[in-house]
Amino acid sequence: MAPRVVSVEADGGSRGNPGPAGYGAVVRDAETGEVLAERSESLGTATNNVAEYQGLIAGLTAAAELGAAEVDVRMDSKLVVEQMCGRWQIKHPGLRPLAAEAAGLVGRFTAVRFAWIPREQNRHADALANAAMDAAAGRPARTPTTGQPPATPATGSDPATAPASWEPRPTFTATRLILVRHGETEYTEQRRYSGRGDVPLSAKGRDQALATGARVAALAPSVAAVLSSPLSRCTATAAAITAALGGDVPVRTEDDLIECDFGQWEGRTFAEVRQQWPGEMDAWLASPRIAPPGGESFTHVAERAHRVVAGLLTAYPGETVVVVSHVSPIKLVLRDALAAGDGFLHRLFLDAAGISVLDMWPDGGVAVRTVNDTAHLAAL
Repeated sequence: MAPRVVSVEADGGSRGNPGPAGYGAVVRDAETGEVLAERSESLGTATNNVAEYQGLIAGLTAAAELGAAEVDVRMDSKLVVEQMCGRWQIKHPGLRPLAAEAAGLVGRFTAVRFAWIPREQNRHADALANAAMDAAAGRPARTPTTGQPPATPATGSDPATAPASWEPRPTFTATRLILVRHGETEYTEQRRYSGRGDVPLSAKGRDQALATGARVAALAPSVAAVLSSPLSRCTATAAAITAALGGDVPVRTEDDLIECDFGQWEGRTFAEVRQQWPGEMDAWLASPRIAPPGGESFTHVAERAHRVVAGLLTAYPGETVVVVSHVSPIKLVLRDALAAGDGFLHRLFLDAAGISVLDMWPDGGVAVRTVNDTAHLAAL
């Protein structure tokens, strides 16, 4: 019977970077630690990173050949782990094809989880990689029969006899935030500033909310919580989402998700504000610390949004949460997730009922998956 869950330990390196290179990979039964497969190969002249990716590819290929459904990948390469998790960019063009090949293999499994481990906990794969590097460099084989160091003996069903290189490790899963802007209102259609005023959804907005609910249900069949701004245009959108999810997750309102207070600009168009408050408008566009007359600054809105996100990461680690809010809070969350400047706030357009998705890890890593997805609204 094929193991449902396996672990892959992989490593690679070169003598000189670039230099004589090789990789090693070990596939184990995730429950017992039993060695199910070993892979190693000399690569000629290559860099450390290329060899590390080749080790990952070999390990995932072996896991797929064994028929595994889930894989826990453990590597001492911070770069490969972070890039495969989407937290670091792949800047070197030589690594992109390898990362794409690895990503294609990842798609063959139900789930693949990546975790960094210290080198001393990756000794088996490291030994295989070093033997392959020795062969690439033309050095004498380390054993007279296989050219590899003696393999760590496989264990039986007793985890106490597991080799030193295998140790159950905690794996961290990102908390996924699905950020949804509310459906259209009369003010949305007229391009009017709509802050704290409780403007309800229009007929089109209600249709958008239904379509958004179906889209969210397709993206995330399992949702831990649905949070909403207390304004009705958001709670109505959130209600449509929870209904599409089966009605098991109630809507929880959160005051910190309310829209920016636009003060005296509420209900006015950009052109009207520009004509009546030209100086104030220029100052507001130039700095998030400036508030509209009688209103609230984006800096303050960002503080509110940050509190919400921090609370969700604590309350729902590794789970999916839907957040229904307004343009300003969502833009500010995306600005920080993308490490963008303040100019981002006035350059990003968020459609009514648009969906943005981001993943956030306990170590501070962030991956923005989607921004302002509106494909579900095309038929409306």
